[in-house]
Amino acid sequence: MPIVSRYPVDLILLVLVTLIQAAGVRLLWHTAAARTSQRVRTTILTATAASLTILVIGVLIQRSGLAGSLPVWITSWGRGLIAAWALTSSLAVAGLAIARLIPARAHHSPARRAFLHTTQAALICAPVIATGYGVFIQRHDFRLREQDIKIANLPPDLDGLRMVQLTDIHLSPFLSLRELDYTIAMANETRAHVALVTGDLITRGDDPLDDCLQHLTALRADAGTYGCMGNHEIYADVEAYTARRAAELGMHFLRQESEPLRFGSATLNLAGVDYQPISKPYLPHAETLTRPDALNVLLSHNPDVFPTAARKGFPLTIAGHTHGGQVRFEILRQDLNIVRFITPYYDGLYQENGSSIFVSRGIGTIALPARLGAPPEVALLRLCRT
Repeated sequence: MPIVSRYPVDLILLVLVTLIQAAGVRLLWHTAAARTSQRVRTTILTATAASLTILVIGVLIQRSGLAGSLPVWITSWGRGLIAAWALTSSLAVAGLAIARLIPARAHHSPARRAFLHTTQAALICAPVIATGYGVFIQRHDFRLREQDIKIANLPPDLDGLRMVQLTDIHLSPFLSLRELDYTIAMANETRAHVALVTGDLITRGDDPLDDCLQHLTALRADAGTYGCMGNHEIYADVEAYTARRAAELGMHFLRQESEPLRFGSATLNLAGVDYQPISKPYLPHAETLTRPDALNVLLSHNPDVFPTAARKGFPLTIAGHTHGGQVRFEILRQDLNIVRFITPYYDGLYQENGSSIFVSRGIGTIALPARLGAPPEVALLRLCRT
């Protein structure tokens, strides 16, 4: 099968980043320094060739058998650093383009000229600083988010019920067991009634799934730990194993099934489904998982299912998958992140027609070992009467 049809996403991103960098080269080529110095022009060409080589090698290693013969941490960090370079260079080109719009000379004063030159330099350097901050600082900035969720006609015995959620752990070279243990300790400090793990425990099949499950047994909640499967469990073909091993360790991953949990005289009916692929109708037969005498709560890794879940009798859906965008920028009061092109439900609480969904940013990262504007989190959800 031709590589174009097998790996269109990689090729599209490669072409897109290459075009962006080509635009950057064109901008640099017409600077005064490039026009007057052969050395500068040689440097630009050399850097361009090196950048393109790195990007092409990254795609080839990612999609060839060579990746499987290398240690996991090398391939993971290799791909991650290449992704970081692609992002940084693309943002730097944007900064360079904006800088070119600023007049290079000012007729009023030397101070004015110095300010303009400093501004231009800052626009070009800011992407490097931002990416470094996302990789080395915000990726490790685990936070506890507390969210009250108001539900109409909530039984009194469920008023104030606490559910703590861990999602998108992605235990891999980008997230250590020590960091996982730290987030588990954060979750335990909430003294929740129910603990939830909503998918993507790992990223790839050679990530330490058994270690992840073993460490998750440290989660403490009155009614136990429940979960659902994410897309990466499907990609790694470990759904059945994950459910079986988790059950042996005392956790229950709900796979197209529900579990009624009794609190006083009220019942919380917790249902869970595997990741719902966009190519198929969402939540087939999910209405059979509901109970008329209970509060029905759906665990679904991807939040796209929210409108369907509401129609099928779930006033509350709890999801992850989006990482809150993972890399987000706010420009002119607009939240810019790629996830907005995929789903309108990507971070926090959304309410429509009397139903609610909470989408957690999760803990780990994929592809790019960085978080910007979407710090990792443990989520504590409190049910409240309206």
